[in-house]
Amino acid sequence: MLGRTILALGLFCLAMPASALTIYKYTDANGVVTYSDQAAPGARVFAFNDRMVEKLDNQVKLVTRKHAAGETLLVRNDLYAPVDIELKLTGVQNAAGAPDEPIRWVLPPRSQIRLATLAPLDPSKPLKYTPKLRHALGDPRLLPKPYKYPLPWRGGPFRLTQGANGKYSHFTRKGRYAADIAMPEGTAIVAARGGMVVKLENAQTGRGNNPAGNFVRVLHDDGTMGVYLHLMKGSVSVREGQRIEAGSLLARSGNTGNSTGPHLHFVVQRNVGLAVESIPFDFAQPVNSLPNFAVGGD
Repeated sequence: MLGRTILALGLFCLAMPASALTIYKYTDANGVVTYSDQAAPGARVFAFNDRMVEKLDNQVKLVTRKHAAGETLLVRNDLYAPVDIELKLTGVQNAAGAPDEPIRWVLPPRSQIRLATLAPLDPSKPLKYTPKLRHALGDPRLLPKPYKYPLPWRGGPFRLTQGANGKYSHFTRKGRYAADIAMPEGTAIVAARGGMVVKLENAQTGRGNNPAGNFVRVLHDDGTMGVYLHLMKGSVSVREGQRIEAGSLLARSGNTGNSTGPHLHFVVQRNVGLAVESIPFDFAQPVNSLPNFAVGGD
């Protein structure tokens, strides 16, 4: 049974007995935020959401080009990562060339492809169809290679406050095998593995509108992706399309997004087929041991 009052995030995360437990959040007269499984005057139900919201609609687009013979459907990928796509047409009327089954393709970075050209069966009548495009980052054909991840920060030792399959928040497909490490805001966050920076956020303040807060996503050569969440606003020091090496400075740790306290949320993911999911990984050394650049801690 969880204690009446949770004072420390680490104890809070480790003591959760079930994902269905209702947690309350309230702030006292001194501005101290408390989480508890017991309702108190002024307390509100705390809803945790660890979904990583990465909107790709502006970077993976279905483009329709009309011409004298009909319409051509293309998909353009402006990302620095391959994208797994599926195009499905429904409600097709007066159209020749419409595929009977959904079209699947892995679109390389910074490229486009023609998926279908439709022509009217009766030129005097309009084409009718409804396109639906699904997409997910990464190439599902690639298989992860064995790799021991160095601790992705400088400083410490710090404390693991929630690991794989944590009942507090690590129970979704995207975050099931994530690790939360409590650390002071401003701790240097470094790449645990080399690769291509393919997505980032750097301008969010506080909770903002993205549960992930500020983040950096790095695509590794075997198709896996390392994601570093809840980073300090304005601290991200890399850019999309930049190739980085293990140990490269990425950002500073923070407390942005759906975070209950200063920490780094680190997760390794891969595309399993039109869906990005977390996968198991191992650190090269215990989290509470000193990394290569030990500069204090508690």
